[in-house]
Amino acid sequence: MEVPLTLWVLTIAGLAALIAVDFFIGRKPHEVSIKEAGIWTAAWIGAAGLFGLGLLAYGGGRPAGEFFAGFITEKSLSVDNLFVFVLIMAKFAVPSRYQQRVLLVGVLIALVLRAAFIAAGAALIASFSWVFYLFGAFLLWTAWKLVQEARADWKAEEFEESKLLRAAERRFGVADRYHGTKLWIRQNGKRVMTPMLVVMLAIGSTDVLFALDSIPAIFGLTQDPYIVFTANAFALMGLRQLYFLIGGLLKRLVHLTYGLSVILGFIGVKLVLHALHESGVHVPEIGIPVSLGVICGVLIVTTVTSLVASRKQTALSATGAGDDDTRKESVEA
Repeated sequence: MEVPLTLWVLTIAGLAALIAVDFFIGRKPHEVSIKEAGIWTAAWIGAAGLFGLGLLAYGGGRPAGEFFAGFITEKSLSVDNLFVFVLIMAKFAVPSRYQQRVLLVGVLIALVLRAAFIAAGAALIASFSWVFYLFGAFLLWTAWKLVQEARADWKAEEFEESKLLRAAERRFGVADRYHGTKLWIRQNGKRVMTPMLVVMLAIGSTDVLFALDSIPAIFGLTQDPYIVFTANAFALMGLRQLYFLIGGLLKRLVHLTYGLSVILGFIGVKLVLHALHESGVHVPEIGIPVSLGVICGVLIVTTVTSLVASRKQTALSATGAGDDDTRKESVEA
């Protein structure tokens, strides 16, 4: 789809305006209620839906289908990111009233850095068709790694800071407590970072690491940089509200990682087939309707099986607790 510079400028200006409104409304530190998170989540998803319909009117069914497939994929991968965000918030003991500010700034950092990833990926694809083999192989490897991590119950582990983050802490120093939303303070005559800045950097850098699989994944659905950028933008900008809305449900989505591994593996196969087709090998290619159907189907099945498994586990735990109480009463009698 040919996108003129004017449309790029208008799109970026529109997204910036939405971010400004979001920041203005949430500028005062407060605990985010389920109602507030639900309203804003619905608003961001609605905005993405309207944008997709705009693409349908402007460019036809193919760009719109690519956008919706990319948006759903990036959104589902972003939900998996929330598990790590929970660990980060716990490690740095972020007060609940400051968590929304941390997420907002962290996501903004990730959005800017992802734009650079997208530009680099688009340049590579335009210059070297063999990159599709590389992206496809990487996604297949990531899918296998996700399965291994899910079996090892990696989400139960603690968040570990990156070497770069630890180096920044040693270089500038970190205050011993939070000072509201301030990022820098003077302590003993020295300018040091606050824990607020450290946790923002942790959120932003962690999300960039997740981009290493999400960017190749969406390039497997579309090679249009405009669609890749907008799908990522809409998926990321609603992430803050989604964190508060489904925070309690995250522990119940026990099969989500398996579902994401299936999606990444499917897109990896799609990329390899596309690379073979570009090399002149006559192989079938997977269209956007099929991709969209597979992605939605896998997410629905994963969510249903996760909730069923969580309910059974809760029932078993309750039964076990009841048996323990009965045995305790018998001993006391």
